[in-house]
Amino acid sequence: MNKIRFRLTLLPVLAALVLVTSCGEDPEVDTKVDTSAFDNTVDTLIEVTTDHGTMIMYMYKGTPIHRANFHKLVGEGFYNGTEFHRIIPNFMIQGGDPLSKDNDRTNDGTGGPGYTLPHEIDTNKYKHVVGAVAAARLGDNVNPDKRSSGSQFYISVSEPGTRGLNGNYTVFGQVIQGQEAADKIVVQGRIAQNRPKERIPMNMKFIIKTPEEIKSEYGFEVEI
Repeated sequence: MNKIRFRLTLLPVLAALVLVTSCGEDPEVDTKVDTSAFDNTVDTLIEVTTDHGTMIMYMYKGTPIHRANFHKLVGEGFYNGTEFHRIIPNFMIQGGDPLSKDNDRTNDGTGGPGYTLPHEIDTNKYKHVVGAVAAARLGDNVNPDKRSSGSQFYISVSEPGTRGLNGNYTVFGQVIQGQEAADKIVVQGRIAQNRPKERIPMNMKFIIKTPEEIKSEYGFEVEI
C-alpha cells in the first residue's frame, strides 16, 4: 500500500486505507449469523483491553447482523490475542484479523472468519464520529455490494478524518468510554503499511448493564 499523505478530500484514497486487502473472504459468501442469538432487549457492552488502555463499546441494535456477529465472535474468544494491526493518525485504528496472532506480520489485514456480512449502512442514524466502530471491507472493484468483513473492524479517531467514509462502510457501534486508549494507539510508531512498530494485542469480554446503568455510568443513551 502506498504511503499516505493525509488530506481528507478523496474518498477512493480513504477507502483504500480501510479495506481488507485479502481474497481470504469471498464477498459473495453468505453469512450464517443468527440475529436471534442475542436478545435485543439486553444491553451487552464489550470491554476491549489493550496495553494502552481499555475501551467500552456499544453495538447498535439498528445493525442486527453486525451486532449479533460481533457478539458471537466475542463470546467465542475470537478476538482475544488479535491485534490492532493498522493505525493512521487523524483517521482510525483497525483490528480483528485472526492472522494478526501469528508471527508473520506481513499477512496482517488479510484474514477473517471465512465469511462476509451484508452491509447495514444507514447514514440517517449512524455516521463516522469520533469513536464510531465500523466494519472494514474489500473495495468496490471486487465488492460492489459493500459487504463487510466478517471480523475486521476499525475505530474512528477523527470525525473530519473519517466522514468521507459515510455511506460506504457499515457503522455498527460506538466507543462510549475509553476513547483515549484509541487516541494513544493511533500515535504509536509505525512501520510499512501503517502497521504499529510495537504489536498491540487486545482482549474482549462482555459487560451486561441495564439502560439506566449505562446512562448513569457512561452518559450514553441506549437504543430502545
